[in-house]
Amino acid sequence: MLDTIIIGGGPAGTSAALTLGRAHRTVLLADSGQGRNAPAEAVHNFITHDGTPPERLREQGAENLSHYPTVERRATEVSSVRRVGEDHFEVGLADGGTAEARRLLLATGLRDELPDLPGTAELWGRSAFHCPYCHGYEASGSRIAVLGAGPERVRLALHLSRFTDTMALCTGGEPLDPMMQIVLEANRIAVHTKAAVRLEGEGDRLHRIVFEDGTSLERDAVFIKTTLRQRAPFAEQLGCVLFPDACVEVNEFGQTSVPGVYAAGDMARRATVPVPLAAVVAAAASGTVAGTVIDQDLVSVDFKLPNPFAPGRA
Repeated sequence: MLDTIIIGGGPAGTSAALTLGRAHRTVLLADSGQGRNAPAEAVHNFITHDGTPPERLREQGAENLSHYPTVERRATEVSSVRRVGEDHFEVGLADGGTAEARRLLLATGLRDELPDLPGTAELWGRSAFHCPYCHGYEASGSRIAVLGAGPERVRLALHLSRFTDTMALCTGGEPLDPMMQIVLEANRIAVHTKAAVRLEGEGDRLHRIVFEDGTSLERDAVFIKTTLRQRAPFAEQLGCVLFPDACVEVNEFGQTSVPGVYAAGDMARRATVPVPLAAVVAAAASGTVAGTVIDQDLVSVDFKLPNPFAPGRA
């Protein structure tokens, strides 16, 4: 019986495993290697790792874990998860066999479902982006467009106008609030109302946005809105409460609505956080918090002590 099984070897899962390994907890980290940021050239906003390729960061994390004998990192997918009794979880592994643990940490992450716009997949992570904090700086000084007409898209266009003098909002034929039109024009942001039919580029570099009437807009980078999906079904299968945006609801300690089940990384958020946080450093921090709370949870159980992190005590 392990102390903890962690599903997902990204920054959240690896940080939690590191924390638990340093506490001499027995841990199995199951890592399928399918990171959300794999298409990107580099990780950003992570102190000492700014500019590191995602795969290299994953390798460095695995190297860190190799120094802790109670942590096993296995390159495999998880095929099934089930609760056995009140304090016991069983996980089926795609490479054969099962593993059992007293606590379970889900760190499987989200996946981005791209809009049905031809050319997007080829450019994704290189010149078609979703997050200004992950990729905005690298687009500085280039010709940028934001697709969409909702308030959050207008806000993003205004935000990115600080990065470039050549900024455009492409509404895709959707209605735009007249007041927002005035604000955009006052800040020298061009508004294009025709629907885009495809993105054209060479390799993974965007050249232009083509509209339904055959006209086009030359751009170097485009920011699109993706639909978020859970990468794995385990949170739903276990009965964890999910938000409409697909994130698992957790409290400030990474605890889900299901006792003994924790979640960390971009797949989970608190009710007070309005949107999922995609930053790698935020995912790593949430993994450290979850790992610490799991360890203290088990200390409380093993020594029959009050749990300072019990839900409702904060």
